[in-house]
Amino acid sequence: MAKDTMNKSRVNRSLGGDIMVTLMLVLVGAFMALPLYLSVVNAFKPLDEIFIYPPRFYVMKPTTTNFKQLFQMTSNLWVPFSRYVFNSVFVTIVVTISHVILASMAAYPLAKHKFPGNKGVFKFVQTALLFTGGTIALPQYIIMAFLGMVDTYWALILPSVASALGLFLMKQFMEPIGDAMLEAAKIDGASEWRIWWQIVMPIVKPAWLTLSIFAFQSIWNATGNNFIYSEQLKLLPTVLTQIQAGGIARTGVAAAASLVLLIPPVLFFVITQSNVLETMAHSGMKD
Repeated sequence: MAKDTMNKSRVNRSLGGDIMVTLMLVLVGAFMALPLYLSVVNAFKPLDEIFIYPPRFYVMKPTTTNFKQLFQMTSNLWVPFSRYVFNSVFVTIVVTISHVILASMAAYPLAKHKFPGNKGVFKFVQTALLFTGGTIALPQYIIMAFLGMVDTYWALILPSVASALGLFLMKQFMEPIGDAMLEAAKIDGASEWRIWWQIVMPIVKPAWLTLSIFAFQSIWNATGNNFIYSEQLKLLPTVLTQIQAGGIARTGVAAAASLVLLIPPVLFFVITQSNVLETMAHSGMKD
Protein backbone atom coordinates (compact mmCIF):
# COMPACT_ATOMS: atom_id res chain seq x y z
CA MET A 1 0.00 0.00 0.00
CA ALA A 2 2.83 2.36 0.90
CA LYS A 3 4.61 1.54 -2.36
CA ASP A 4 1.48 2.35 -4.38
CA THR A 5 1.18 5.72 -2.64
CA MET A 6 4.83 6.54 -3.34
CA ASN A 7 4.46 5.51 -6.99
CA LYS A 8 1.38 7.70 -7.42
CA SER A 9 3.16 10.70 -5.90
CA ARG A 10 6.07 10.19 -8.29
CA VAL A 11 3.74 9.98 -11.29
CA ASN A 12 1.91 13.18 -10.28
CA ARG A 13 5.15 15.13 -9.93
CA SER A 14 6.39 16.65 -13.19
CA LEU A 15 9.87 17.87 -14.02
CA GLY A 16 8.52 21.31 -14.90
CA GLY A 17 6.75 21.59 -11.55
CA ASP A 18 9.90 20.65 -9.67
CA ILE A 19 11.87 23.26 -11.61
CA MET A 20 9.30 25.97 -10.89
CA VAL A 21 9.22 25.16 -7.19
CA THR A 22 13.02 25.17 -7.05
CA LEU A 23 13.24 28.51 -8.86
CA MET A 24 10.64 30.05 -6.57
CA LEU A 25 12.49 28.86 -3.47
CA VAL A 26 15.78 30.19 -4.86
CA LEU A 27 14.21 33.60 -5.57
CA VAL A 28 12.59 33.82 -2.14
CA GLY A 29 15.84 32.74 -0.47
CA ALA A 30 17.85 35.30 -2.45
CA PHE A 31 15.36 38.05 -1.56
CA MET A 32 15.59 37.19 2.15
CA ALA A 33 19.41 37.03 2.02
CA LEU A 34 19.71 40.38 0.22
CA PRO A 35 19.83 42.54 3.40
CA LEU A 36 22.64 40.39 4.81
CA TYR A 37 24.53 40.60 1.54
CA LEU A 38 24.14 44.38 1.36
CA SER A 39 25.33 44.74 4.96
CA VAL A 40 28.56 42.98 4.06
CA VAL A 41 29.02 44.82 0.77
CA ASN A 42 28.35 48.30 2.17
CA ALA A 43 30.80 47.76 5.01
CA PHE A 44 33.64 47.41 2.47
CA LYS A 45 32.56 50.25 0.16
CA PRO A 46 34.48 53.53 0.14
CA LEU A 47 32.39 56.58 0.96
CA ASP A 48 31.98 57.70 -2.67
CA GLU A 49 30.54 54.31 -3.71
CA ILE A 50 27.99 54.26 -0.90
CA PHE A 51 26.17 57.30 -2.32
CA ILE A 52 26.12 56.17 -5.96
CA TYR A 53 22.60 56.18 -7.38
CA PRO A 54 21.20 53.80 -8.42
CA PRO A 55 22.97 51.76 -5.74
CA ARG A 56 25.26 48.96 -6.86
CA PHE A 57 25.17 45.46 -5.43
CA TYR A 58 28.94 45.04 -5.64
CA VAL A 59 32.12 46.83 -4.60
CA MET A 60 34.37 48.32 -7.26
CA LYS A 61 37.23 49.22 -4.89
CA PRO A 62 36.98 47.20 -1.65
CA THR A 63 38.49 48.92 1.37
CA THR A 64 38.89 48.32 5.09
CA THR A 65 38.97 52.05 5.84
CA ASN A 66 35.53 51.93 7.44
CA PHE A 67 36.68 49.35 9.98
CA LYS A 68 39.92 51.25 10.65
CA GLN A 69 37.98 54.43 11.35
CA LEU A 70 35.57 52.50 13.57
CA PHE A 71 38.42 51.09 15.66
CA GLN A 72 40.07 54.53 15.84
CA MET A 73 36.88 56.09 17.16
CA THR A 74 36.31 53.34 19.69
CA SER A 75 39.89 53.60 20.93
CA ASN A 76 39.36 57.30 21.76
CA LEU A 77 36.26 56.76 23.88
CA TRP A 78 36.15 57.93 27.49
CA VAL A 79 35.29 54.39 28.63
CA PRO A 80 37.42 51.57 27.11
CA PHE A 81 35.71 49.85 24.21
CA SER A 82 36.32 46.49 25.85
CA ARG A 83 33.98 47.59 28.65
CA TYR A 84 31.07 47.96 26.23
CA VAL A 85 31.85 44.56 24.72
CA PHE A 86 31.97 42.99 28.17
CA ASN A 87 28.63 44.56 29.14
CA SER A 88 26.89 43.23 26.02
CA VAL A 89 28.42 39.76 26.25
CA PHE A 90 27.71 39.46 29.97
CA VAL A 91 24.09 40.62 29.76
CA THR A 92 23.41 38.54 26.64
CA ILE A 93 24.76 35.31 28.15
CA VAL A 94 22.96 35.81 31.49
CA VAL A 95 19.64 36.69 29.84
CA THR A 96 19.79 33.85 27.31
CA ILE A 97 20.60 31.15 29.85
CA SER A 98 18.25 32.49 32.54
CA HIS A 99 15.34 32.95 30.16
CA VAL A 100 15.64 29.42 28.75
CA ILE A 101 15.84 27.84 32.21
CA LEU A 102 13.06 29.89 33.83
CA ALA A 103 10.72 29.60 30.84
CA SER A 104 11.24 25.83 30.76
CA MET A 105 10.69 25.48 34.51
CA ALA A 106 7.46 27.51 34.35
CA ALA A 107 6.21 25.73 31.22
CA TYR A 108 6.63 22.22 32.64
CA PRO A 109 3.86 22.40 35.29
CA LEU A 110 1.58 24.30 32.92
CA ALA A 111 1.98 21.63 30.25
CA LYS A 112 2.07 18.39 32.27
CA HIS A 113 0.22 19.10 35.53
CA LYS A 114 -3.36 20.03 36.30
CA PHE A 115 -3.85 22.46 39.17
CA PRO A 116 -6.48 25.09 40.07
CA GLY A 117 -6.10 28.09 37.78
CA ASN A 118 -3.98 26.27 35.21
CA LYS A 119 -5.98 27.51 32.24
CA GLY A 120 -6.31 30.98 33.69
CA VAL A 121 -2.55 31.32 34.08
CA PHE A 122 -1.99 30.25 30.49
CA LYS A 123 -4.64 32.70 29.27
CA PHE A 124 -2.76 35.41 31.13
CA VAL A 125 0.45 34.39 29.35
CA GLN A 126 -1.31 34.50 25.98
CA THR A 127 -2.66 37.97 26.75
CA ALA A 128 0.85 39.17 27.63
CA LEU A 129 1.96 38.28 24.10
CA LEU A 130 -0.25 41.09 22.76
CA PHE A 131 1.74 43.87 24.42
CA THR A 132 4.75 45.36 22.63
CA GLY A 133 7.88 46.64 24.30
CA GLY A 134 6.83 50.27 23.92
CA THR A 135 3.52 49.62 25.64
CA ILE A 136 5.09 48.27 28.83
CA ALA A 137 8.17 50.55 28.87
CA LEU A 138 6.69 53.02 31.37
CA PRO A 139 5.39 50.37 33.83
CA GLN A 140 8.76 48.61 33.64
CA TYR A 141 10.59 51.83 34.45
CA ILE A 142 8.30 52.57 37.41
CA ILE A 143 8.86 49.07 38.80
CA MET A 144 12.63 49.25 38.30
CA ALA A 145 12.78 52.67 39.93
CA PHE A 146 10.73 51.44 42.90
CA LEU A 147 13.09 48.47 43.34
CA GLY A 148 16.16 50.69 42.99
CA MET A 149 17.41 48.82 39.94
CA VAL A 150 17.65 51.72 37.48
CA ASP A 151 21.20 52.16 36.18
CA THR A 152 22.19 48.60 37.12
CA TYR A 153 22.61 45.36 35.23
CA TRP A 154 19.37 44.12 36.78
CA ALA A 155 17.38 46.71 34.82
CA LEU A 156 18.62 45.06 31.62
CA ILE A 157 18.38 41.45 32.75
CA LEU A 158 15.08 41.08 34.62
CA PRO A 159 12.66 42.50 31.98
CA SER A 160 14.26 40.35 29.28
CA VAL A 161 14.21 37.18 31.38
CA ALA A 162 10.48 37.52 32.11
CA SER A 163 9.27 37.15 28.52
CA ALA A 164 5.90 35.56 27.79
CA LEU A 165 7.01 34.30 24.38
CA GLY A 166 9.50 31.84 25.84
CA LEU A 167 6.96 30.44 28.29
CA PHE A 168 4.35 30.04 25.54
CA LEU A 169 6.80 28.34 23.18
CA MET A 170 8.09 25.88 25.75
CA LYS A 171 4.61 25.03 27.02
CA GLN A 172 3.34 24.27 23.51
CA PHE A 173 6.30 22.02 22.83
CA MET A 174 6.09 20.11 26.12
CA GLU A 175 2.39 19.24 25.81
CA PRO A 176 2.86 16.36 23.28
CA ILE A 177 5.28 14.53 25.60
CA GLY A 178 3.65 11.24 26.63
CA ASP A 179 2.34 11.13 30.18
CA ALA A 180 3.16 7.40 30.39
CA MET A 181 6.88 8.15 30.18
CA LEU A 182 6.67 10.68 33.01
CA GLU A 183 4.55 8.39 35.16
CA ALA A 184 7.06 5.58 34.67
CA ALA A 185 9.84 7.88 35.86
CA LYS A 186 7.81 8.78 38.96
CA ILE A 187 7.23 5.10 39.73
CA ASP A 188 10.99 4.55 39.51
CA GLY A 189 11.44 7.23 42.19
CA ALA A 190 12.45 10.21 40.04
CA SER A 191 11.63 13.61 41.49
CA GLU A 192 9.94 16.38 39.52
CA TRP A 193 13.26 18.19 39.21
CA ARG A 194 14.95 15.09 37.78
CA ILE A 195 12.08 14.42 35.37
CA TRP A 196 12.22 18.02 34.13
CA TRP A 197 16.00 18.09 33.72
CA GLN A 198 16.84 14.56 32.55
CA ILE A 199 13.71 13.62 30.57
CA VAL A 200 11.75 16.66 29.48
CA MET A 201 14.60 19.03 28.63
CA PRO A 202 16.45 16.59 26.32
CA ILE A 203 13.18 15.86 24.49
CA VAL A 204 12.44 19.57 23.93
CA LYS A 205 16.00 20.45 22.98
CA PRO A 206 14.93 21.95 19.61
CA ALA A 207 12.52 24.25 21.45
CA TRP A 208 14.98 25.70 23.93
CA LEU A 209 17.63 26.08 21.25
CA THR A 210 15.16 28.10 19.19
CA LEU A 211 14.22 30.11 22.26
CA SER A 212 17.88 30.81 22.91
CA ILE A 213 18.17 32.23 19.38
CA PHE A 214 15.27 34.61 19.99
CA ALA A 215 16.62 35.67 23.39
CA PHE A 216 20.17 36.13 22.11
CA GLN A 217 19.12 38.25 19.15
CA SER A 218 16.74 40.38 21.21
CA ILE A 219 19.12 41.29 24.02
CA TRP A 220 22.23 41.60 21.81
CA ASN A 221 20.57 44.35 19.76
CA ALA A 222 19.08 46.12 22.80
CA THR A 223 20.49 49.47 23.87
CA GLY A 224 18.99 49.69 27.34
CA ASN A 225 18.89 53.47 27.11
CA ASN A 226 15.63 53.63 29.10
CA PHE A 227 17.29 52.24 32.22
CA ILE A 228 21.04 52.84 31.88
CA TYR A 229 22.67 56.26 32.27
CA SER A 230 26.19 55.46 33.51
CA GLU A 231 28.67 55.21 30.67
CA GLN A 232 30.38 52.22 32.32
CA LEU A 233 27.18 50.15 32.09
CA LYS A 234 26.10 50.96 28.53
CA LEU A 235 25.91 48.21 25.94
CA LEU A 236 27.76 47.86 22.66
CA PRO A 237 24.81 48.88 20.40
CA THR A 238 24.57 52.16 22.31
CA VAL A 239 28.12 53.29 21.63
CA LEU A 240 27.98 52.13 18.01
CA THR A 241 24.73 54.05 17.53
CA GLN A 242 26.41 57.17 18.92
CA ILE A 243 29.27 56.73 16.46
CA GLN A 244 26.81 56.32 13.58
CA ALA A 245 25.09 59.59 14.52
CA GLY A 246 28.02 61.64 13.28
CA GLY A 247 26.42 62.58 9.96
CA ILE A 248 27.07 61.71 6.32
CA ALA A 249 30.84 61.50 6.80
CA ARG A 250 30.35 58.48 9.08
CA THR A 251 28.08 56.52 6.77
CA GLY A 252 30.84 54.04 5.99
CA VAL A 253 31.68 53.69 9.67
CA ALA A 254 27.99 53.10 10.38
CA ALA A 255 27.95 50.29 7.79
CA ALA A 256 31.00 48.70 9.42
CA ALA A 257 29.39 49.01 12.88
CA SER A 258 26.21 47.37 11.61
CA LEU A 259 28.21 44.43 10.27
CA VAL A 260 30.04 44.04 13.59
CA LEU A 261 26.71 43.89 15.44
CA LEU A 262 25.32 41.46 12.87
CA ILE A 263 28.04 38.81 13.12
CA PRO A 264 27.34 37.28 16.60
CA PRO A 265 23.57 36.66 16.09
CA VAL A 266 24.19 35.20 12.64
CA LEU A 267 26.89 32.85 13.93
CA PHE A 268 24.66 31.78 16.82
CA PHE A 269 21.79 31.12 14.43
CA VAL A 270 23.94 29.13 12.01
CA ILE A 271 25.05 26.85 14.85
CA THR A 272 21.49 26.12 16.01
CA GLN A 273 19.34 26.71 12.91
CA SER A 274 18.75 23.02 12.15
CA ASN A 275 16.35 22.88 15.11
CA VAL A 276 14.21 25.90 14.20
CA LEU A 277 11.89 24.26 11.65
CA GLU A 278 11.28 21.26 13.89
CA THR A 279 10.32 23.55 16.76
CA MET A 280 7.92 25.61 14.66
CA ALA A 281 6.24 22.48 13.34
CA HIS A 282 5.47 21.27 16.87
CA SER A 283 4.59 24.58 18.53
CA GLY A 284 1.65 25.51 16.31
CA MET A 285 3.45 28.66 15.09
CA LYS A 286 4.07 27.60 11.49
CA ASP A 287 1.62 30.16 10.15
